[in-house]
Amino acid sequence: MTDITTDTDIKTMVNNFYLKVRKDELLGPVFNSKIQNWDEHLPTMYKFWETLMFGKASYKGRPFPKHLPLDINGTHFAQWIALFCETVDENFKGEKAEEAKMRARSIAKVFQFKMETIKGV
Repeated sequence: MTDITTDTDIKTMVNNFYLKVRKDELLGPVFNSKIQNWDEHLPTMYKFWETLMFGKASYKGRPFPKHLPLDINGTHFAQWIALFCETVDENFKGEKAEEAKMRARSIAKVFQFKMETIKGV
């Protein structure tokens, strides 16, 4: 098993992760109801993760506002992290793989905190 080193690796990670999300009993209904065209959405996710992992600056956007209207809570975030880490562990091993999991945990923590603060949950 190799580390995350290429754009192809990012695509593998994103594609495998979102396959799990789409099929997941908890997360699937949330994401599938909001994302009408996965073929259009996935390239945005590739750019997001390429920017985070390789500093490419190919992603331009603000992801948090798009997630704010979602009816999600700590259970959803925990499942999102579990599936993400599982996907990375199944496909990669190394420093960048660990970094991807750390970044995902950080994103989830910040999003959850901000959502709870704004929504007053």
